[in-house]
Amino acid sequence: MYRPILLNSCARAATAAEARFRIDVPIAPSRGANVVALDEGAQPIVRRVAAQPWHSARFFTCTSAALAPQGNGHAGDLVVVSMDGVESRLSEQLVGVDVAVMVATADEGAFAATAIGAACAVRGIMTAGVVLADARECDAAVLALRPHARVLLVTRDELDVSEVLTALRA
Repeated sequence: MYRPILLNSCARAATAAEARFRIDVPIAPSRGANVVALDEGAQPIVRRVAAQPWHSARFFTCTSAALAPQGNGHAGDLVVVSMDGVESRLSEQLVGVDVAVMVATADEGAFAATAIGAACAVRGIMTAGVVLADARECDAAVLALRPHARVLLVTRDELDVSEVLTALRA
């Protein structure tokens, strides 16, 4: 006769020697996650996501100056704006960060995506990209994010931004 498998059966099946390797404490959240809206369409989405409870995530938008290359074709140090309107340099905001999530809805943020991705690569910071549009509508944004983002999600569902942050323990 077969007995049903209970949800905690595996936990009880472990020997005392195996049990010493069990992790019985919650896994701590990441040290830090930065979420950056790359374009004007992404800004209200990132603001709505920022209003949710997060452990250590910080939310920013790119200034309009960050959306285009400087005179020499290089980004320099991008200016980002926090949700409370404080401007700062990207390099300052990447200190102590484990992951940067870039959110795009249009191609206008492609240059900023490249600059942020390159800055994160130099610092060994994991990046993720969420493009909230059809891939054909955001070719430049997808192409800019692809070389830098370990996770690249093209979707139409705004809730996927929250899901990615939850998966990253933000």
